[in-house]
Amino acid sequence: MLNEERRRHILEILNRDGRVLVVDLAKQFRTSQVTIRKDLDALQANGRIHRSHGGALPAQESALEDPTLREKEKLHRKEKLKIAARALRNFENLTIITNAVNIAAELSGSSLELILTGGTLRKNSFSLVGPIAEETLRRLNGDILFLGVDGFDVQHGLTTPNLLEAKVNRAMMDVARVVVAVCDSSKFGRRTLSSIAPPSGVHHLITDHGIPKPDLAALKKAGIQITLV
Repeated sequence: MLNEERRRHILEILNRDGRVLVVDLAKQFRTSQVTIRKDLDALQANGRIHRSHGGALPAQESALEDPTLREKEKLHRKEKLKIAARALRNFENLTIITNAVNIAAELSGSSLELILTGGTLRKNSFSLVGPIAEETLRRLNGDILFLGVDGFDVQHGLTTPNLLEAKVNRAMMDVARVVVAVCDSSKFGRRTLSSIAPPSGVHHLITDHGIPKPDLAALKKAGIQITLV
């Protein structure tokens, strides 16, 4: 396969999956990892991709990008379905505290007790943010926090594109006994605008088998419990 043809295929895979890994591409194209890295370097030099640890992300993904909830739902659906939280509706004697209007609506037909934080609605994410949400959280205590994030860099920690969202997330972490980060593997190696917390703030991680092996090793070494789905 010619270089240009292989690079065109790499872009197609990246657009489809939202992330590519050097090790996977080398196997798929039956070539060396050195060759794939050269391909990715060439594509980045042309502004076609953004290189990340062990692979690449789409060029348009920046630290400021804040996609809507509907846009996010279209990406990595298979992995998200495996990670999912919809099974919570089958529990009894469970109280859910959330700042997400869509989650409250999803669980509203169940027997669960639901507490919404209140606050200002972010239309992009259907989440409630701002001082009202933060003050409500400071008056509550939670056993387990399931926290979805937009970026998880093993050195710098959890990030999200929105400053107000990050503040609410930090308030959630402060009042929870156990913090469980929930994200598909495309989030690794990605850093968005607002820092939520360092990796040390996470007790448990739930993700899929696509997590880069170096990231998996680093998180295990840091003492974080990991569940792969």
